Amino acid sequence: MTALLRTLRKKVAIGVVSGSDFVKISEQLSPPGSKVIDEFDFTFGENGLTAYKLGQQLPSQSFIKFIGEDRYKTLASFILHYIADLDIPIKRGTFIEFRNGMINVSPMGRNATNQERKDFEVYDSQHRIRAAFVEVLREKFSDYGLTFSIGGKISFDVFPNGWDKTFCLQHVADEQFEEIHFFGDSTHKGGNDHEIYADPRTVGHSVKNPADTMQHLKELFDL
Repeated sequence: MTALLRTLRKKVAIGVVSGSDFVKISEQLSPPGSKVIDEFDFTFGENGLTAYKLGQQLPSQSFIKFIGEDRYKTLASFILHYIADLDIPIKRGTFIEFRNGMINVSPMGRNATNQERKDFEVYDSQHRIRAAFVEVLREKFSDYGLTFSIGGKISFDVFPNGWDKTFCLQHVADEQFEEIHFFGDSTHKGGNDHEIYADPRTVGHSVKNPADTMQHLKELFDL
């Protein structure tokens, strides 16, 4: 994948956008001997709230400044009480991960093994634990101006309306690109790739996995 992206970068500008913070992106996407910000023209953490262009950091935003401390405590307390009452096969730790631009909520906890994550994904697809949780939060905190977006295997994101992955597009608005192609695997409505996938400013591509993404890139850009 790294080799393919380096070849692709010789033809077009490339970027990555993730709901995860910059530390997590660096862990996941930094090839040996290189930094993630050196591999992409644009690197967007937390949907673009933390952003880098050609290795230089751009201005950032803050979730806690938007929501306020008192409202956040009310939201966090409700979430933790809800999880405490959940009857699910296992619970681990870090049920709320606080990030610069959002919070990530995991009913089972983010401190789970890969196998536990896979097991919960199957369980969740059958029992809709996250979907039901999100429905309750949308109703309870309808006046907070928040979006609740399910993505990945074990969690969902909570962020201000409009702070989805389309947020990163403001950082490339002045670049005068002819087209902006987006590739994501959670493009269904309610998925954390849906908004940017369906945005009129992008050409959206729904992919299944890294191999499928590579095939799309090879065909689209003649690699």
